[in-house]
Amino acid sequence: MLEILPRLLRQWLFRWLGLPSLPFSLVCSVTYRCNSRCLTCNIWRKRSQELTLQEWQRVFTSLGHSPVYITFSGGEPFLRQDLPEIVAAAYRSCRPSAITIPTNGLLGERIVEAVARIAAACPASNIGINLSLDGLGDSHDRIRGVPGNWEKAMRTWEGLRALQAPNLTLSIHSVISRFNVDDLAQIQEGLLALGPDAYITEIAEQRRELGTLEADIAPTPQQYAQAVDTLLAGLERQPAQGFSRLTRAFRSRYYRLAERIVREKRQVIPCYAGWASGHISPEGDVWTCCTRAEPIGNLRETGYDLRPIWFSQEAGRLRSSIRRHECWCPMANAAYTNMLLDPGSLLAVATRLALDARPGQAQRGA
Repeated sequence: MLEILPRLLRQWLFRWLGLPSLPFSLVCSVTYRCNSRCLTCNIWRKRSQELTLQEWQRVFTSLGHSPVYITFSGGEPFLRQDLPEIVAAAYRSCRPSAITIPTNGLLGERIVEAVARIAAACPASNIGINLSLDGLGDSHDRIRGVPGNWEKAMRTWEGLRALQAPNLTLSIHSVISRFNVDDLAQIQEGLLALGPDAYITEIAEQRRELGTLEADIAPTPQQYAQAVDTLLAGLERQPAQGFSRLTRAFRSRYYRLAERIVREKRQVIPCYAGWASGHISPEGDVWTCCTRAEPIGNLRETGYDLRPIWFSQEAGRLRSSIRRHECWCPMANAAYTNMLLDPGSLLAVATRLALDARPGQAQRGA
């Protein structure tokens, strides 16, 4: 944590004093292609002329060591057979502390083999693989739109758990939607029984990137508030020592913030999308975030250099809009960066850790 403080300070100075800095957290969408047909996502309908491995290599070279946290998303990122090479290229140039990759688990052995190669190629980065499971058994298959998805995902999960990689973290991720919110307690219990290193969730959103702007997919604010209570109760039942105590404290804070954002329909803490976090689409468009997904430039037009785009007039226009609170969302990827830069959130996390450290208080709530 201490080694990232100078980077966090630079991001804070960028937002509040205008001192330019490249993003601390970066999402790289490598494809829109997907072999799921989820009720909560239409990204598989989109088409793009994907950046090649060589193009991604040039992007990462231009970034240097600026990103500390990189997510490789899709679509289904493992549909790119060259995904291990793309991730390894990012590692060589950027040396991020953490790399996260979500997956639906449908590709079985290809995923397991690719993850083994990625973990070996990036020894100094924590590699987080998030298996997406939105229900148990047939209910998961129904939400994901693929018969047999659950069974295939379970085989992938067992293959991943068999890997002997010290830098690998295996998590299970659920999207909370109107299709599963009433069953969340049962889902959480069943998924925790699979023994993930972490169980994480995010609320279904109307995002331009996902093609869901008009989709009726989100639970009501009241339903999500009850879901958050269920999630927090589940967190309290999970044993946590060392670093897992820290991640649990941040996750507790995120769930409460997300519940307020959904209920109050506003930015509850300052958003740093466009300053500390950013997103690159499969065809090289640069976004401040995937919720708005408004291009501020394309990397193919700048020789794959992010700087002319990130510090452009169009980027400044979007930052001004974000600063005026003209948008709000509970998107987890940006929210965790926002919390790292929010004194109130850091104080809440520190308080939670202090309470956990007291004798007899290990199961006390935040």
